[in-house]
Amino acid sequence: MIKKRPKNLDLTTVRFPVPAISSILHRITGVVLFIAVPILLWMLQKSFDSAGYAELQAMFTESFLWQFILWAILTSVAFHVIAGVRHLLMDLGIGETLKGGRRGAWSVLVLSAIAAVLLGVWVW
Repeated sequence: MIKKRPKNLDLTTVRFPVPAISSILHRITGVVLFIAVPILLWMLQKSFDSAGYAELQAMFTESFLWQFILWAILTSVAFHVIAGVRHLLMDLGIGETLKGGRRGAWSVLVLSAIAAVLLGVWVW
């Protein structure tokens, strides 16, 4: 049985709905957090020593790169938590409809953008 359906494998031409974008970003932030665990453990280990704590403090006040890394990790945590709460609410039956899914995805994106700005102000 040969089906002659069109196949579009170019993902740059596909327009994803907002719930799909929110779900994909939730997965990406999960990967970012998995990669960030060794960095956070290293920072925790350094902070146990007073000289290491002073070194970390100087590193975060003088280096834009480390400030950006810290902001990226904190923003990933914020997005992942907000999207995770959305998924938990959907598991409870809240926002399962098409309209509710869109509304929830938009609220995740807006709240995460606000959190990213606030975290940027706090880090810098």
